This record gives sequence, C-alpha cells and structure tokens, in this order.
Amino acid sequence: MELMEVILAKENLNRAYKKVVANKGASGVDGATVEELGDYIRKNKDAIVTSIRNRTYMPKPVRRVYIPKDNGKQRPLGIPTALDRTIQQAIAQPIFDIYEEIFSEYSYGFRPGRSCHDAIRQAPCYLNKRYEWGVDIDIEQFFEKVNHDKLIQILREQVNDSTTLNLIRKYLKTGVMEKGLEKATATGVPQGGPLSVVWSNIYLDKLDKELEQRGLRFTRYADDVLTFTKSEMAAHRVMNSISSWLERKLFLKVNVMKTKVVRPTRSKYLGFTFLKNGSEWKVRPTKEKKKSRKKLSEYVKRGKAIARPLSVTIKRVNEVVRGFIDCSFPAWGRFTVR
Repeated sequence: MELMEVILAKENLNRAYKKVVANKGASGVDGATVEELGDYIRKNKDAIVTSIRNRTYMPKPVRRVYIPKDNGKQRPLGIPTALDRTIQQAIAQPIFDIYEEIFSEYSYGFRPGRSCHDAIRQAPCYLNKRYEWGVDIDIEQFFEKVNHDKLIQILREQVNDSTTLNLIRKYLKTGVMEKGLEKATATGVPQGGPLSVVWSNIYLDKLDKELEQRGLRFTRYADDVLTFTKSEMAAHRVMNSISSWLERKLFLKVNVMKTKVVRPTRSKYLGFTFLKNGSEWKVRPTKEKKKSRKKLSEYVKRGKAIARPLSVTIKRVNEVVRGFIDCSFPAWGRFTVR
C-alpha cells in the first residue's frame, strides 16, 4: 500500500481528527474553530480525500502569532486551520512510525516516552565518565532556515511516494498570513502545526547520525544540541568541524555568539546547568529558571490573583509558562491564542 493510502485510511484520519479536537487550539486564517471541524468534515470528507489523492488540495496559509520568550523577545508561531492541522496530523502519524525506528537513542524531543528532562539527565552520564568539556551548538533560526529541497531529499530516502511528497511540499510552501498580508515561505517550517516537530527531528537526524559516526557523546532536544569531549582542544575541534558540516550539508548556520566551548558549571541547557557534588556531577536549574518560578509564584499569590478575573490570570500564567519553559513545546498544538 502506498503511503498516501495509509494517510487517507479511515482509521488514520479518525485518529488524527480526535487528536486535533483533544488538543483544541486556536483558529487559523479561515476563523473556523475546532468545534466546527466535525460538521465540516462530515459534509466534505469525500471531496477533501479526492482532492488530496488527485493532488489538487491546496492548504491555507498559517496565521502568524507571537509568544514571549524569557529574553524579552517574541517567538513566532504559525497556526494552521483546523482542517489543515487534521491533515498534517494524518500525515505525521505514519511518517513518525517510519522514522521512530531509525531515530537516534540520544534524540529526546517530541518522541513518545521521552522528554527534555531525559535529555538533561543524559548530560551527567557523560560528565561522570570524564567528558567534562561541553560544546553548546546553537543553530541560528533553525525553524526559519530549514531548506525545503534538502528536507524533501531526506524524506525521499524513507518516503517513496510522490503524492505524499507533493502534499508535504505544499505545506512547506503554504505561506504565512500576518496583519492581513500573505507572505511566501522560501525556507523554514512554521512552528505551531503537527508537522513542524516531525520535520525538525527528521532534518536533524542527519546531524545525530554524523555525531554518532564520529563517536561523539551528545544529547539533543529539537534544535538544542550539547556535545561532550574529554579535553578543551577536542571540544574546539568538534565545534569548528560540526559548524562547518552543518553549513555544508544541511545549509544551516550556527550562532557564532552563542555556540561555544563551555565547562559544565558555566553551561546552560534547556534551563539547567551542572554542578559537582563531591565526585559526582548533578543537574540544577539556572538562575533564569529560578527567577521564572519566582515570578510565577508572585503573580498567582491569593491577594493579587483574587483582584483579577480568573481568565486573565490563566491567560498570563499560560504566557509565562510558554515563554519560559522550552520543555513545554510538545504542547504547541494546544495553544489557545485568539
């Protein structure tokens, strides 16, 4: 059976629909809500399936929204329509099943039974084996810079179905709607839809395989990569060679200001750093992470919170959590941005 037929199978589509409804989430550019999705699909299912199979289906642009980051900047998200989220989820499910069997053991982002805490806990395992020099690889604007042709090339190695690849390319090129203006997307995968997290793992699996082939110790959560060596000289060599490899092979650039060789006690990974307790390395939150918790605790104190409508408090708590805790990103699909 061709992959597209697996995607369009009734069981797979129903599973995707239930996932999107359970996640709720915001409306896309058409304004249609998740609550309206069921009736629309029941009335138009045959036409939707036929248009996908015949390659005439055209996804709508994603709606651009922003959430605050811990550094005061904003993170761009792209919210697909409820229907496009369902189709994306239907695509993502069988593709994820294919790739889950080949993903690296040290890739922890957006995979079942794995979390950012697992990625963090992997680091002391290396440190306690005397790999005490870290290479913090910061990929510059990863989600905005993913090369579409390269991603399709990588997908073609496992997905030998031209109809599926045609639909995937349409989603990559669908564009972004911001303040009433539609912008084309020449590169990148908008964060906010079910496919973006799958693409990030598939694209950077090539980096995982390269690191493994070189015999390097590393841990990766999405585009956050931390590599370990036993000497400062080796760390600098790894930093330079991997930075060059990323640019030559994946058309990605590292942020030269943030990519650096670090000692464990001075590193920051997913909001945590490391300390040596006697002869053993352990994990501890960074000062910024502690400040985030303090800020949230202060905001929800009874005396202050009772003076505000509950909906205002909940909205602000969501903003703080989303902005400060990168590990919550698997919940992208549950955003309730209006």
